[in-house]
Amino acid sequence: MLLNITLLVMLVLIILAVVVLFTFIPVGLWISALAAGVKVGLFTLIGMRLRRVSPAKIVLPLIKADKAGLEVDISKLEAHYLAGGNVDKVIDALIAAQRAGIELNFSRAAAIDLAGRDVREAVMVSVTPKVIETPQISAMAKNGIQVVATARVTVRANIDRLVGGAGEETIIARVGEGIVSTVGSSESHKDVLENPDLISKTVLAKGLDAGTAFEILSIDIADVDVGKNIGAELQADQAEADKKIAQAKAEERRAMAVAREQEMKALTQEMRAKVVEAEAEVPRAMAQALREGKIGVMDYFNMQNILADTSMRENIAKTTQRDNNHEKGK
Repeated sequence: MLLNITLLVMLVLIILAVVVLFTFIPVGLWISALAAGVKVGLFTLIGMRLRRVSPAKIVLPLIKADKAGLEVDISKLEAHYLAGGNVDKVIDALIAAQRAGIELNFSRAAAIDLAGRDVREAVMVSVTPKVIETPQISAMAKNGIQVVATARVTVRANIDRLVGGAGEETIIARVGEGIVSTVGSSESHKDVLENPDLISKTVLAKGLDAGTAFEILSIDIADVDVGKNIGAELQADQAEADKKIAQAKAEERRAMAVAREQEMKALTQEMRAKVVEAEAEVPRAMAQALREGKIGVMDYFNMQNILADTSMRENIAKTTQRDNNHEKGK
């Protein structure tokens, strides 16, 4: 009975040891490497585990590189993985570069990958040029007519300038600047519509790929359309602004005239009030003069006769004027 228990315990320990062995040590990966003819020691795989490196992400790209005829040091692959790089993409890029006859070593490919660029895509673009289409770019000719153009830029990746070189956004911005400059220097929008290749030739001659990660092969104007008449709109806006200024000045003059008229009315009313007040004093002054003997009764009647005569003459003049106007109206 005791012997059976001992054997059972030993069996369990052996099974645990095998499980731990196959879990901690990637024996299957080691066997795959041996079958592919790549020499990778078990202690090397154990060291990867201790350094928190995934053995599969190192060994499988190493097998791929060996089958492609590339000599890559496994320690460099592990160092690139620990630096945060993508080992599989670097190996794929090296294989593609070798097949295309492009000179690219592991150090350069690893630097491009660590710079944040897709090194595999960069090699593919270097082999097969890529077409970058710009958005609609608006520019205005000297005659004030807007021209809207779209360009297709054919570029090829420059492996030597991938690290530190500007990207596609810079290419698009420079091409847009060249289009605006070319259209703006044209006397008429018709010149641009008749010769759209003038834009591509002028822009291409500026060397827009300097300092970028690409080499511009060609610039083709895909579409050219006539936009708004910017010059006419500016003139219309200026005329509207001048009109508003004139209206504001006229309103200011009208307000001043109204204020002056109100002032004159107030002054007239004040003078009229003083006249009425003075006229109200006349009877009292005459009565006072009569009492004091400064004027006689006959003087008073003479003055009344003069007033009556003046009033009669004014009425006759008004009647004559009315009759004359009536005759003229007939």
